[in-house]
Amino acid sequence: MTEVHEETRIRPLAFHAAGGTEDWRVLGEGACAFFRTESFGAGARLVGALGEALAGVGEVDVDLRPEGVTVRLVEVGEEYYGLTGRHVELARLVSATARGLGAVADPGGLQTVQVTVDALEVPAVVAFWRVLLGYRDRSGSPEDLIDPARRGAPFYFQQMDEPRPQRNRVHVDVWVPHDLAEARIAAAIAAGGRLVTDEHAPNHWVLADPEGNEACVGAAGAAG
Repeated sequence: MTEVHEETRIRPLAFHAAGGTEDWRVLGEGACAFFRTESFGAGARLVGALGEALAGVGEVDVDLRPEGVTVRLVEVGEEYYGLTGRHVELARLVSATARGLGAVADPGGLQTVQVTVDALEVPAVVAFWRVLLGYRDRSGSPEDLIDPARRGAPFYFQQMDEPRPQRNRVHVDVWVPHDLAEARIAAAIAAGGRLVTDEHAPNHWVLADPEGNEACVGAAGAAG
């Protein structure tokens, strides 16, 4: 078990290496865990128990659905958007609370989606999308926008050096658990897609649909 100071900013690999985080996977937007429950009522009871367990300790993002509860850990500040050592302790506490109610963690129920826009004039393009979406800058980043309520997909703006009419300029990044990424890629290829490149693996892979529209599968925290 690797211990880290609660104020230390940590990378996905360090979060996964810390003992007691086996239920969790770092995705594009923080560390997440999905706990399956037998009913909406059971999920609501888990959310209530988490509220009591975390009182005065910390806060988490919670999504309650009839099939289960998704919990997300991420620090959203003016200067930093990511994980700290404090999130390791919160993850352990959340997992212990879920186990106490019989809720089983299922990493296969996790993913986050990001929209990436390729642009020649990033500041001008970002300004348009910021107002259109009602989003805000992510911790001062000039190329990332996030939903203030942390519900909608984040937008990332990627600098282009020259026009690129032969390829799509807007694509989707799908972040999945690092240990399930290859299965997701295989399924996408079996469904008619193709692998464009794996030169950035195990960080991310670029795929394309049958008509050449590209998408990326991202995985955070894999060794290597």
